[in-house]
Amino acid sequence: MVCKIKLCGMMRKDDISFVNEALPEYAGFVFADTRRKITGKDAARFRDILDDRIKAVGVFVNADIDYVVRLLEDDIIDIAQLHGDEDNDYILRLKELTGKPVIKAIRVRDVNCIDNPDTHPADYFLMDAYVKGLPGGTGESFDWNIVDTYKKTSNKPLFLAGGININNCQKAMKYETFALDISSGIETDGYKDKDKIIEICRRIRNV
Repeated sequence: MVCKIKLCGMMRKDDISFVNEALPEYAGFVFADTRRKITGKDAARFRDILDDRIKAVGVFVNADIDYVVRLLEDDIIDIAQLHGDEDNDYILRLKELTGKPVIKAIRVRDVNCIDNPDTHPADYFLMDAYVKGLPGGTGESFDWNIVDTYKKTSNKPLFLAGGININNCQKAMKYETFALDISSGIETDGYKDKDKIIEICRRIRNV
């Protein structure tokens, strides 16, 4: 299986230029209250210059559903990634209103981090490290062996996140998830680094 790449946390026009050169399958725009937060107006501007081959993912934490729907319907984003307490009803409603796919992020504490994954309404799961008080995007890792336990019980596509960088991306590849999700691992001093972006994509694709 060819592992897909999601580069998350685009904050500047330069970041879009970098990902357009690297051509990951997904680029993430964060709308949650973190240091990488951008506005819908920023995202629309970035989407206009994002390569059409790259799908835009919007990252949310307990956002008003109407706001998420508007971004999806306006084609500013293609996929909603939910990192909060959004329940099944929220996800089902979002899909009913937009017909667009949903990624549900799970902050991993143990092997029982996802209940009944195959009947869950999300189209994808994303495993990220659990850090108390934070919804994700911390750059912290977790025991990736939990991925193997998950794959024994479900075939639902899985994004692996949390502390992935140039030095460990090839190890992450061995778990054969649907995609790797990388943010802090492609930054220098808090900003996206073109050289790191190009190199991590090269290493993932050359495994």
